[in-house]
Amino acid sequence: MVQTIRNRSQVPLDSCDLETCQRVFDKISSDHAVAKDSDEAERMACIIIDLYRQGVRDPNHLSAMVEAARGLFEPESGDDPKA
Repeated sequence: MVQTIRNRSQVPLDSCDLETCQRVFDKISSDHAVAKDSDEAERMACIIIDLYRQGVRDPNHLSAMVEAARGLFEPESGDDPKA
C-alpha cells in the first residue's frame, strides 16, 4: 500500500532545503562558538529542521528563532536592562 503524505512536515527535504538549513546551522555555530559535535549543536540542528518543516523558510527567521529557543541571542545595546 502506498502511504500518502498528509502534511508538509512529512515531505522529504531536497538538497536546496538541506543547503539552507546547513547555512543557518553553520552561521549560528560560528557566531556563538558552538562546537559542531556538541549536544547543543545537535539540539540546534533538530530545531532548525523542525522549524523548516513547519514552514519557516527564511534563513534570518530561522536563525532568530533558533537563537531565541536556545537562549543564544545577544540583547541589543538599548535592550540591556543594566544599561
